[in-house]
Amino acid sequence: MAKKLVIKVTAGADAPERCSQAFTVAAVAVASGVEVSLWLTGESSWFALPGGAAEFELPHAAPLPDLIDSILAAGGITLCTQCAARREITEKDVIEGVRIAGAQVFVSEALGDGVQALVY
Repeated sequence: MAKKLVIKVTAGADAPERCSQAFTVAAVAVASGVEVSLWLTGESSWFALPGGAAEFELPHAAPLPDLIDSILAAGGITLCTQCAARREITEKDVIEGVRIAGAQVFVSEALGDGVQALVY
């Protein structure tokens, strides 16, 4: 089993099943003891904001705010620097525990020893 799982989610409400899958896999991995780094890019960027996930709904899926809480409790969530800038989101705007970082950090994490990277 990989020591760390890096997940990049590129979808938000525009592709709810793909989006939900990414958050679900991240939360299940965290619950299984795997170190997780979840990256928010594109339309998923809005979920870095307080209340940003509150209106996301998908039948038969866990509530997105609950998944985010569980990921933050034992893993990490990062908002893409460029995606944040395009949406005028700053570090003072995001949920406590969410960091903003760029592609260089993503590549470094994804290429680490014992890392499995997934993109949704």
